Amino acid sequence: MQENILNAFAEQAKTMYAPMSKFNSLFVDNMEKLTEYQLNAVKSYAEMGLSQMKSAADVQDLESMRTFASSQAEMATGMNKKVMEDIKTLSDMTMEFKTQMEGIMEDLRATAAETAKTTAKTAASKAKAA
Repeated sequence: MQENILNAFAEQAKTMYAPMSKFNSLFVDNMEKLTEYQLNAVKSYAEMGLSQMKSAADVQDLESMRTFASSQAEMATGMNKKVMEDIKTLSDMTMEFKTQMEGIMEDLRATAAETAKTTAKTAASKAKAA
């Protein structure tokens, strides 16, 4: 009798904790992707900045100053485009995480409902037997 109760409890615990395990895995995977993306973005922005510093250091006369000034407008446009792309990518990553979290929460709700049903049936059958 006690063994059956312990087995039932162990099975219910396993069923209830499975969604939390999925959540933890999803969270770690998402943090890994986000960290990698941010590191790449920082590297990209740093390279853009260093490139501009090198270009500024190469200014020697009026003509090179004009060339540098015109390249600044192009660089600003490129930087703006990169920022917008990065924002969209981060937004997409966030939406993917949200969708996956909603799936896990739905699984958790279904599992909780099934566990409650099973527990209620077990309790009802024990009450009839007693």
